[in-house]
Amino acid sequence: MEFIVAKPHLVRELSLCQGVIEKRTTIPILSNVLIEARGDVIMLTATDLELGIRCSCTAEVQQEGSGTVPLRRLLDYVRLLPDAGLSFKFLENAWASITCGRSRTRLAGISRESFPELPEMPGAVAEIPIGVLAEMITKTIFSISAEESRFTLNGALLRFRAEGLVMVATDGHRLAYVEGGAPSAQPVAPQRMLLPRKAMSEVLRLAQEVEGNRPVRFAADENHLFFEVGDHLLICRKLTGTFPDYERVMPKEHHSQIGLQRKELQAAIERVAQFADERSHSIRVAITPGEVKVFSSISDTGESEETLPNSYEGEPVEIGFNAQYLLDFLRAVSEDEVTLSFKDAHSAAEITPAADTDGSRYRYIVMPMRV
Repeated sequence: MEFIVAKPHLVRELSLCQGVIEKRTTIPILSNVLIEARGDVIMLTATDLELGIRCSCTAEVQQEGSGTVPLRRLLDYVRLLPDAGLSFKFLENAWASITCGRSRTRLAGISRESFPELPEMPGAVAEIPIGVLAEMITKTIFSISAEESRFTLNGALLRFRAEGLVMVATDGHRLAYVEGGAPSAQPVAPQRMLLPRKAMSEVLRLAQEVEGNRPVRFAADENHLFFEVGDHLLICRKLTGTFPDYERVMPKEHHSQIGLQRKELQAAIERVAQFADERSHSIRVAITPGEVKVFSSISDTGESEETLPNSYEGEPVEIGFNAQYLLDFLRAVSEDEVTLSFKDAHSAAEITPAADTDGSRYRYIVMPMRV
């Protein structure tokens, strides 16, 4: 195999592939990227057996073929080359020869036969604007559980409905729920599936790389989910298991609610959180008529207090929260004002944007802490 490719194009595609492979793996071939040259394009494939990506870019193919080389080493080296045409050739011993200007390098590879085969994408069942999907992921991904033992919570639930999309994530202490627009003009059968966190992160990376709000063609087979954006295809294994009945834990009504300026609240929590317990991140929010006080518990490092005005007229209440949970929500929204709704100090509270400017519906439920 032999081809010439522009360095910036190769770096872009290798960078996208890099997020898929694991930094530490006991299977050497999984550290490699598969490079295939056909026609006037080269295709790059990387996988960790749970998640895979296939990218392509134009190239001057002089001899078709395929081979694999260590992805990170190739990317680190190519990044240092000048922005010029890069000549790439696989030798008979599975090594790769790279030439760029006066630079000559040989890189040890592994036979292509050892590389895992990725499944082919079936027919797409829906198309989702990548901006919509990325926005939904941004508003939910931080609520996914980091505990590997709770595997059904290690991803987000994605529901396709005729009236629109729903994405839900929870770690048992908080829950993020967001609705998006209709996935496509074509009829879509109701479906629900669990998206792994790593796949969601890679969709966000794709959203940053592609130009415009291009559609994501979505498909699924018995074991895999497929996301195709232009010349990029992301493939992930489905998470198995049953996602919790999130509708049961979402508050149906609230006794009280207050409106707060998002940036002011975020800044106050960020300052107070510097003096919160490092493990629990616990802070207190005291709500009284006309005033919201955010303060940290007394700790070895000190204490802090911030006061914000509000129009609350109900009974005084003091609620303990994990400061990081509140900040995750406040950093994910762009609206100027948010609404905090609650029943009492022992019930789940809900935070929402005061006005949904993008037409979506976003609800964030947080359990209180005992402080």
